Amino acid sequence: MNFVSDNVVGASAPVMEALARANGGAMAAYGADEIARRVKERFAELFEREVAVFLVTTGTAANALALSSAVPPWGLCVCHREAHVIDDECGAPEFFMHGAKLVGLPGAGAKLDAGAVGAYLEGLPKSVKQMPPKALSISQATECGTVYRPEEIAALGALCRDHGMALHMDGARFANALVSLGCTPAEMTWKQGVDILSFGATKNGCLMAEAVVVFRPDLAESLAYRAKRAGQVISKGRLISAQLEGYFAADHWLDNARHANRMARLLAEGLMRLPGVRLAWPVEANEVFPVLPRAASEALRAAGAGFMEWTQASLPEGETIAADEALIRLVMSYATQEEEVRRFLQAASTALSRQAAE
Repeated sequence: MNFVSDNVVGASAPVMEALARANGGAMAAYGADEIARRVKERFAELFEREVAVFLVTTGTAANALALSSAVPPWGLCVCHREAHVIDDECGAPEFFMHGAKLVGLPGAGAKLDAGAVGAYLEGLPKSVKQMPPKALSISQATECGTVYRPEEIAALGALCRDHGMALHMDGARFANALVSLGCTPAEMTWKQGVDILSFGATKNGCLMAEAVVVFRPDLAESLAYRAKRAGQVISKGRLISAQLEGYFAADHWLDNARHANRMARLLAEGLMRLPGVRLAWPVEANEVFPVLPRAASEALRAAGAGFMEWTQASLPEGETIAADEALIRLVMSYATQEEEVRRFLQAASTALSRQAAE
């Protein structure tokens, strides 16, 4: 019952099989191989247009490189205050932006509202003393498991164009958001104004494979050099490309995300039937954030369940967590089994019943 993250499981069988096939024989090094060519063509098909694609090994590398291409050293990148880029990457984006800064804004469910972002931008001093805003970064899905609708992305995209900013999407859970919305990759990105995307695959079945997908050619111009300087031009690059080839084959990536999302809905529905449990945010992807009695949370840990206690910074208006309650995060993956979910629900039911009897 390990629901700490979707990073805790290994790679899926189709990904490992593709990796094993690519391992034999000799191929061109440093991403000049035939598999990389095919994968990049696949990205163009998925996004229904020509795109520049840079394959990397981690989401932190993807985010840092993407933002470094959009934000000069004297610039500002706006994001949510709980965004991974500002809260979980040890300053890597700012390091690769060579002194540019991130500023985090509030928003319920870790989502940014176009009106609030616009008000912040309008309030910035227009002088050389103030770093000018050059990019906006959004997470899809967000750190609270919520998902930006296409119209919400479009509103942020329009705001970026009005202010001469690039729109970056951190798509660490891109596939989970995509299948939740039921739209196409194009409809969730460049058609709504996204300029550059960190395309995540590791959380959804890959071993270590991510991509920077660039929709604005001018942002791609320096990325090959930036990637090399960051140690992300891998000598045996075919072993990164191969993972993505297995990931995309027969829509395996979408099947993985649908399964994880379905397990999250199953868990949420079961939790909502238990007394004393409520959800902090709606379940829109593969993460569940229940609020439950702290004693029950501790009993679940004692029963072997793995999860994280979560921050209350982005709760909906009017929602509070009492001192004797806990807000926890439960993350489903492509490998989560229905039996695990049912065991967790049974353990939660037992813990709550025991508490009620005391």
